[in-house]
Amino acid sequence: MMAMTSVCGSQTSRVQTRLSSSGRKAMAVSRPSKQTSRICAQSSAEGESTSRRNALMLGGTALLGATLAGPAQAKGGFEVVKDQQDAYQFVYPFGWQEVSIPGQDVVYKDVIEPLESVSVSYIPTEKKSISEYGDVKEVCYTLVRKVLTTVNQDVKLISAEERKDDGGRVYYDFEYTASTPRYTRHAMTSVTVGNGKFYTLETGSNERRWSKMADKVKKVQKSFVVGDRTDY
Repeated sequence: MMAMTSVCGSQTSRVQTRLSSSGRKAMAVSRPSKQTSRICAQSSAEGESTSRRNALMLGGTALLGATLAGPAQAKGGFEVVKDQQDAYQFVYPFGWQEVSIPGQDVVYKDVIEPLESVSVSYIPTEKKSISEYGDVKEVCYTLVRKVLTTVNQDVKLISAEERKDDGGRVYYDFEYTASTPRYTRHAMTSVTVGNGKFYTLETGSNERRWSKMADKVKKVQKSFVVGDRTDY
C-alpha cells in the first residue's frame, strides 16, 4: 500500500507492541525504558548583600540546568521536559506523574484519570523525513490501525495534518478515537523523523472528559519538537 512497511512490516523484529495500563498499544524500543532526569527551575529573590559564594552556587546551578535534561515549570500550568540525550522536548499538564512503562522512553500521567497521559517512544529508521513514508493521511491511518491500537478496538481517524517546526522539520499530527466496551480514549499523536529515529508522542484522555481536556491535550501535542544531534 505504501512505504509504511518499514514501520508496520519489515521492522517487526525491532518493534514490539505492548499494552500499557491505559489499555492501548505503544511502539517499543528494544532497550530498557528510562526515567528522564528532572531539574526544576526555581526563582528566588536575592538582596544586594548576597555573598560571593552564594552567587557562584547559583551560577553553577544555572549552568547545570542549561546542560542537562529535565522538566521545568512553564506558564499556564504546564511542565517542560527537555531530553537532550534523545533530542526532544514537550510540555505536559502540571500534576501528572512520571511512571515507568516498558517500551516507552518516558511517560507522564494523571494518577486518578489514567487515560490522561503523554508518552514518547522511538524506533530506528533510515528515513530522513517523515514525509518519506508517504501521504500524511495514509501514514496516520496506518499507524492508528496497525500500531497504536489493538485489533479489538473500534478506531476512527478524526484529522491528520502536516506541521513544520522553526527548523523546518516535518511532523505528522493526527487525532483519533479508540473505543472498547469499557471506555473510549480520545488521542492526539505527533510523529516525526530525526537522528536516525522515528519518534512518536502520544497523548489523550477519556472521551467523557474530552471537553475539559481537549485544549490541554492539543497543547501537549503541538509542543513536541525534535532537535538535531551530530553524534548519533
